Amino acid sequence: QVQLVESGGGLVQDGGSLRLSCAATGRPFSRITMAWFRQAPGKEREFVAFSRWNTGATDYAHSVKDRFTLSRNNAKNTAYLHMNSLKPEDTAVYYCAADTGSYGDYRSSDEYAYWGQGTQVTVSS
Repeated sequence: QVQLVESGGGLVQDGGSLRLSCAATGRPFSRITMAWFRQAPGKEREFVAFSRWNTGATDYAHSVKDRFTLSRNNAKNTAYLHMNSLKPEDTAVYYCAADTGSYGDYRSSDEYAYWGQGTQVTVSS
C-alpha cells in the first residue's frame, strides 16, 4: 500500500507559478513511479507528467511541456510539480498518483493503483 498526501494548490494569476507537493508513505519511495494528473470541471482526468523509479525517465503532456517540471526528493519521500507560466486553462484539481511496477503505460490513469486526495489549482485571467 502507498499513501499519498498532496499540498500546495491555490489561486494564482495568469503567468504565475505554484509548486505542488506529494508526500508518499508505505513503500520505499525510490521504487515508486510518481505521476501527476489533473481534472478540470466537466472534463476527463488527463495526464500531466510522470517520473519512473527504475529508469529515471520523465515525460510530460504536450500542453505543459517546458512550463511544468516534475522533481522528486527520495530522501524526503516527496514528489513535486513545479508549475510556471500558468494559464487559465491549467485550472483543475491536480492529483498525484503512484505505481510500484516496473513497466506500463504511465500516461494512462489506469496504470496507477494509488492516488492522492487532489488539490485545487485556479489560475485567474
